[in-house]
Amino acid sequence: QVEVVESGGGLVQPGGSLRLSCVVSGFPFTTLVMNWYRQPPGQKRELVAAIPSFGTGRIYVDSAKGRFTTSRDNARNTVYLEMTNLKPEDTAVYYCHAPRFDRWGQGTQVTVST
Repeated sequence: QVEVVESGGGLVQPGGSLRLSCVVSGFPFTTLVMNWYRQPPGQKRELVAAIPSFGTGRIYVDSAKGRFTTSRDNARNTVYLEMTNLKPEDTAVYYCHAPRFDRWGQGTQVTVST
């Protein structure tokens, strides 16, 4: 069974940085496309970033371009979301998603506030 577990959220001031991690188990990680989504309070879940199983292509939502970077460490079965210059509007629960199995993690809260 594929499991997805996020970590790394927290409270950060505007302009600060956080790195989210997502560990995947139960399936050969190197073959999986992985997505990051977020759901702000009272809003719909939206795709933030996507990373292919191999290669350099990445997809980012416009509001994240230039500030967020997704990467993967196949030896650790882990995908990362590095977030810099965080803004209050980045406040949300962030989710890791394996689309091949439509498998979601439990989410990790990111709060950007003074």
